[in-house]
Amino acid sequence: MATELPRKQVAVVGVGWSGGIIASELAKAGIECIGLERGSERKINDFIMQKDELRYAVRYELMQDLSKETLSFRNDQDMRALPMRQMGSFLLGTDLGGAGIHWNGQCPRFFPYDFEIRSQTIDRYGEDRIPEDMSLQDWGISYEEIEEHFAHFDDTIGTSGEDNEMTAERSSDFPTPPMKKTPSIRLFHEAAENLGLHPYMSASANLSEAYTNPDGKTINQCMYCSFCERFGCDYQAKSDPLITVIPTAVETGNFEIRTHANVRSVSYDGERTDGVYFVDTRTGEEFFQPADLVILTTYVMNNTRLLLQSGIGEPYDPDTNTGVIGKNYCYQIMASAQGFFDQQFNLYAGAGALGGQVDDYNADNFDHSDLDFLHGGTIQLTQTGIRPISTNPVPPGTPNWGSEFKQASAHHFYRTLSLGSQGASLPYRYNYLDLDPTYTDALGDPLLRMTYNFTEQDRNLAAHQTARLEEIMQEMGANEVASNPDIGDYNIMPYQTTHNTGGVIMGAEPETSAVNNYLQMWDCENLFVVGASAFPHNSGYNPTPTVGALSYRAAEGILQYLDNPGPLV
Repeated sequence: MATELPRKQVAVVGVGWSGGIIASELAKAGIECIGLERGSERKINDFIMQKDELRYAVRYELMQDLSKETLSFRNDQDMRALPMRQMGSFLLGTDLGGAGIHWNGQCPRFFPYDFEIRSQTIDRYGEDRIPEDMSLQDWGISYEEIEEHFAHFDDTIGTSGEDNEMTAERSSDFPTPPMKKTPSIRLFHEAAENLGLHPYMSASANLSEAYTNPDGKTINQCMYCSFCERFGCDYQAKSDPLITVIPTAVETGNFEIRTHANVRSVSYDGERTDGVYFVDTRTGEEFFQPADLVILTTYVMNNTRLLLQSGIGEPYDPDTNTGVIGKNYCYQIMASAQGFFDQQFNLYAGAGALGGQVDDYNADNFDHSDLDFLHGGTIQLTQTGIRPISTNPVPPGTPNWGSEFKQASAHHFYRTLSLGSQGASLPYRYNYLDLDPTYTDALGDPLLRMTYNFTEQDRNLAAHQTARLEEIMQEMGANEVASNPDIGDYNIMPYQTTHNTGGVIMGAEPETSAVNNYLQMWDCENLFVVGASAFPHNSGYNPTPTVGALSYRAAEGILQYLDNPGPLV
């Protein structure tokens, strides 16, 4: 029997970027909230002098324990799904702050095209241009409607960057200037300009200078120490939830955090929720947290899983193409090219979002009339810093062990640059999430099952972007360029990116979406589901700023709902 706790106005499930933003906005408005975090407590001083590549980058100190909870995966319905036993394609965060602690800090805004992708594609190319099994849809909101919330997120984290004619228009300047342009980035910029492209410095949450946000929280200046992705920042120079929104919420006195609280289900009577059930992961004791309003702000997979376990919303069925929960799971289409040079570069210094990029081949910035794919992807040269365990660049054909490998690795350590393209992932009818009928977690709950493979759209996009990467790398003067334009089938084992999206998608009507444009559930008006799970597709960009903007939009709607309960759309 679950122990019932004192009722709260709002229960926030998961305390990372989305949960922290929601909690800070509601707590500042005087709303009493509790944050339920299944991981342990994290504090900013946990990461002081923790530049330990083995502990964090190789052994995944900040990641979910897959021996207790994981997901199962298959490429298609004819394949048997098996549990993911070790971290690979993406890195699921855990503990207070979530994946917002170990992110790199890339801060681009999605394009206006993204939010109205179906309408704009049809307007320019005709409806026949969209493949039959591509479930492409508008988001139920325009960029113009959400731009103020992008600006709010930038102001909160102090984004460093510069304007560029190929990116979305902004109503205000970046809070801080762009990061330093290193020799390798300068070489990339010169080559891109020679090819008629429009390079610029990437928008970054690794700040170029110290900054104090409107809530009075200070983010320090980046030291270019090279320990961003998979690490917490010991300089407090990478904006994350622990140094911005979470303390802002706590200091109001209206936000209580309960760690080790693994929410297993949302209480639901067919119309409304009145709270959530969770288990204390240390003792195994079960609790019921009553609440007037429940907000799911966990990671993409868990938002979807909690709804499926709780029987909220109609599960998606790809065979009948009905239902919405689990629909439009998307990822990111990656392409890369390595260049091997005679000259040496100092690549020790770096930061997660230190880089130059071009967006001439992103979104609908270029004509797709004669192309065999839609959308596109950003192209970047990032200087994240080289760390000794994971950095062993060698040209193709080099043995992967022995004296020849060691000699080649030592020679090319300072002489190798990489370009990457992060491409859009568009939805496909048979890429989806559901509950696994066979495997369960340590608590006996079914695992989430991912059914996902690359499509012809994805493979064509990757091949196109690879050719562009090769052109730029050759213009940069590389002696040898290594790339692979054929991405084949999706493989969950090698790391690609932690940019999973979809499953609880937003839209203009309940027939094709799970939440409205305030991320309020169509089927449960006092339940909001916030995060990248709301994306109907993934853009050719990192998702975090759009998650932040949608979180501020949701917080605005939640405050409206608390004043006047009912459907917001």
